Amino acid sequence: MAAAGLGALRSLCGLALFLSQLYVLSGRVGSLMTTKHSQPQSTFAKSLTSTSTNTPYFKAAESTEIPSYVTKCPSNGLCSRLPPDCMTCNTNYSCIYGKPATFDCKVKPHVHCVDQNNHEQENFTINMTCQFCWQLATSDYICTNSTNCMTVSCPRQRYNATCTVRDHIHCLGNRVFPKMLYCNWTGGYKWSTALALSITLGGFGADRFYLGQWREGLGKLFSFGGLGIWTLIDVLLIGVGYVGPADGSLYI
Repeated sequence: MAAAGLGALRSLCGLALFLSQLYVLSGRVGSLMTTKHSQPQSTFAKSLTSTSTNTPYFKAAESTEIPSYVTKCPSNGLCSRLPPDCMTCNTNYSCIYGKPATFDCKVKPHVHCVDQNNHEQENFTINMTCQFCWQLATSDYICTNSTNCMTVSCPRQRYNATCTVRDHIHCLGNRVFPKMLYCNWTGGYKWSTALALSITLGGFGADRFYLGQWREGLGKLFSFGGLGIWTLIDVLLIGVGYVGPADGSLYI
């Protein structure tokens, strides 16, 4: 009887020891799993922290960058006199051609301008004539010159030029456009001088020499002005402007 009780007590002690070891082992495994899971979480949290810290830095760099068009915009000038690159306007293409039109405009970022009362403003209106840029007066745009075309010819020659509208002029369409223009360059020759030489010394070819036409000048010199006939003809041709400088330029 005593032996049976002693065996039961030993079994009960062994069961209690097994349960305690199982409890300790489960606690270690749980702490280990918690540690392993907590490391990626902390790494992810660090990445979020670094990302959230760096994001305002890039935004600040973008916001502080000054656009290239700002160099064309005068600071604290009249808004109505700003170049078109400094503003954004609601273009009304249904305006009546040749009639005054009003357009609502707004300055671009980093551009500062004032009104007639020296008050800074962002929204304003501009008044202009309803017309396309290529229809402007010749004084409102600048075109490239050509020195390769002949100006003394019939009919008068033209050349292809690229024209750009002046900064303070507003118009519809492209501000840079091609246009056919008359050859209008000059080499410094005076019409009055050429005519005077033709009348006085034309028999010796002085007018042709002055205009740079050496072969014709020599012909008149050795023929005594074509016995006077060539001299009279040159007086008429130079007088009406048909004969001009050899380089094809215009008279001054």
